[in-house]
Order: sequence, then structure tokens, then C-alpha cells
Amino acid sequence: VAVRGAVRVAMPGAVRGAVRALCLAALLSALGARGTELTLELPDSDRRCFHQELESGIKFTLDYQVISGGHYDVDCHVEDPNGQTIYQETKKQYDSFQHHTEVKGVYTFCFSNEFSTFSHKIVYFDFQVGDEPPILPDMNNRVTALTQMESACVTIHEMLNSVIDSQTHYRLREAQDRSRAEELNGRVSYWSVGETLILFVVSIGQVMLLKSFFTEKRPSSGGTGT
Repeated sequence: VAVRGAVRVAMPGAVRGAVRALCLAALLSALGARGTELTLELPDSDRRCFHQELESGIKFTLDYQVISGGHYDVDCHVEDPNGQTIYQETKKQYDSFQHHTEVKGVYTFCFSNEFSTFSHKIVYFDFQVGDEPPILPDMNNRVTALTQMESACVTIHEMLNSVIDSQTHYRLREAQDRSRAEELNGRVSYWSVGETLILFVVSIGQVMLLKSFFTEKRPSSGGTGT
């Protein structure tokens, strides 16, 4: 009876420890599986390129979005190690591109703002390489069904990925909306200053015009001979 009682007391702590360990592994896998994320400033008439050496036969994904500047558009193209263009888009606000590499070497992806002569852009991109590793060891080669605890960890992992994607999406939307609000506020301020100057000039003109109506004109002092 004492042994049974000891087992009953010890099992919840062990289960909680195992659940915490598996959930922590799921969390680290969800965070570690993310690729390179970067927000860069792209001046007018400028071009920025990035280089990544990749093995053959792997998948990479490029997601990008213009946060602020101009019409929120940018040119983007990707080249393989042989210099062949595998992706090219012009004046895109956002897009996503996936590709399976066929040759090993340095892949290049560039963002261009060369078509704009005065507007700076802020561009966000997320570059992911490879597939996401399984959160549980030998998960892809298992022949038995997952336990309830393992299924819960897989569900938590998928929900964490969804939360990360949602946070990134809303963070970009918030930055884009803030940029548009600041731009609109600047335009309203300039328009208000312009209206004030116009009203000031019109008021002075009306005062001068009314003053000219009530000004007595003296006759010329030329005398007549008798």
C-alpha cells in the first residue's frame, strides 16, 4: 500500500516534468526553425543584394513586404549560382517565393528601388532554408500512434508557429499603418500651413483694397493764368 501511495504521489510530478521537457523542446524547435528575418532601409535609386550558400536538393522560402515609402512597392529578383534568374517581380508590395535548389552554390536575392528618384523604402523579408525538423525524435519513422502527451506537444508546436506568424503579420501591419498615418499627418500639416499663408495674404489684399476705396485723392496743384 505504501508503494502504491508513493507511486501515486510521484507520477504526477514525473508526468509534469516530461510534459515540460517536451513542450520546451517544441518551443525551441518552433523558435529555432525560423529563418533569417531582416528589416532594411532601401534609399531611392538604390539596390541591395544578399547572398546565401545552399546545398542542392533543399527548399528555401523568401517572403518580403514593403513597410513604408512611396507606393509601397519594390523590385525583387533571385539568381542561382549560374547567374540564371529564377524569380523576378517588379513593383510588388509583398510576395512569397519557394524554390528547390538544383545546383550547389551561392544564391543571390536583390531588392531594387532604382525606379524611384526620391522616396525611400523600408523592406522586411524572411528567408527560410530547409524543412522544419520534427519536434520529436524519429517522429517520421514511427509505426505506432502518438501518445496523448506527444499529440498535445505537436498541437502546442503548431499553435506556436501560428502565433509567431500572426505576430509577424500584425507587427508589419502596425508598422505600415503607422507609416501611413505619419505621412498623412505630415500632408495635413503642410496643407494647414499653406491655407494659413493663403488666408493671411488674402486678408492683407482685402485690407489694402478697402483702404484704397476710402482714400481721398487730392487734385493736382497746377494753377491757371488770368
